[in-house]
Amino acid sequence: MSPAIETTNLTRDFGKFRAVNQLNLRVEAGRFYGFLGPNGAGKSTTIKMFTGLLAPSGGSMRILGEDLSDPRRALEVKRRIGVVPENLALFDNLTAREHLTFIGRMYLLPPATIRARCDELLAMMDLAHEEKKLTLEFSHGMKKKLALAAALIPNPDLLFLDEPFEGVDAVASRVLRDTLKQCVGRGATVFLTSHVLEIVEKLCSDVGIIARGELVHQGTMEELRRDGSSLEDKFLAVVGNGEAEAQKLSWLEA
Repeated sequence: MSPAIETTNLTRDFGKFRAVNQLNLRVEAGRFYGFLGPNGAGKSTTIKMFTGLLAPSGGSMRILGEDLSDPRRALEVKRRIGVVPENLALFDNLTAREHLTFIGRMYLLPPATIRARCDELLAMMDLAHEEKKLTLEFSHGMKKKLALAAALIPNPDLLFLDEPFEGVDAVASRVLRDTLKQCVGRGATVFLTSHVLEIVEKLCSDVGIIARGELVHQGTMEELRRDGSSLEDKFLAVVGNGEAEAQKLSWLEA
């Protein structure tokens, strides 16, 4: 079976700034992959390349075994992926059901399938009682749940999640975690970025760490545990250059 994601020297420049530098990444199908890094490390830029929103400046990548540089193959890949982007990308003036229906139609799902999946997703995400409320009236947590529902409606083989737990309360977080576990359990691949290391450590089977646009660690959580290290220890060790050193305020010195 081909890996879900495979890159060779993948690079992205913005003018003279190199956001992603010769990334060599491999994510096996059916795995829960945590992609970590400090702010500005290149995580969101990488996801945008994987989902076809940004073209690489150099190198190559294969998503679900296909080369995204071929427009025809790229369209087929996009029909098999779901995305929760960093900015959520929701339609403010639609209700939750209208939004999910629109997304289902974009994926060319049959009307009966869209209706059935909308019913299940709205119930699972505790949004069924908000049928008449527009998305712009939703709380941040409700928007996160709707964005995940939209990513799930096509039943994707590969799910990209950019900070899905940011600003989400404990109840919504539990729903999201259980849903993602169910996705992986049925064979989908999940590619997750998050600053919440505890969640990544509990959920993910594999982890990659990027710093200053370069991959500085890649391995399984099982290997990390055998080494006796926590994910936080590994993250702080490989990010390096004293970035993790806590700075002390002079007026708080004893």
